[in-house]
Amino acid sequence: MSYSGFSKISRHDNLFQERVHDAYKSRGKLHEPSVCSECGAVFHAGRWQWLQAPADAHQETCPACHRIRDHYPAGYLSLKGSFFSSHRDEIMQLLHHHEKHERAEHPLKRIIAIEEKPGETLVSTTDIHLARGMGEALHHAYQGELEYHYNPEENLLRVNWAH
Repeated sequence: MSYSGFSKISRHDNLFQERVHDAYKSRGKLHEPSVCSECGAVFHAGRWQWLQAPADAHQETCPACHRIRDHYPAGYLSLKGSFFSSHRDEIMQLLHHHEKHERAEHPLKRIIAIEEKPGETLVSTTDIHLARGMGEALHHAYQGELEYHYNPEENLLRVNWAH
């Protein structure tokens, strides 16, 4: 599958360097502490964390909640194939477990939506690294075909897994 503006990345290239500014990252330094008014994550020590928000914390929307509200994913994971169809529940459980594990340490890594399309399931994420990690977890557990397509102009990663 080919996407306009995307380049295929080999499976062995595990680093995706951001070449353009991400509009969903803060333009300037946030006040510390700041708390996300939507999810309750706290910006402290230069990063978003799951902490108890101090009473005097500034109100700010975190980049993940901003992406979710705008429905503007940074990553997509496409799931296809007869193996996927026959093991869908088990595979989706693995993906939710992976996201929960990542989100516990990194509040900005979340699933935005799961869409059922003819012949495929499409998972959208707030972070390119979450989409990549879920694809790698699937490949590690079940093998199959795994492809990455990264568009540096949009800071967007598409991961395709088929089995």
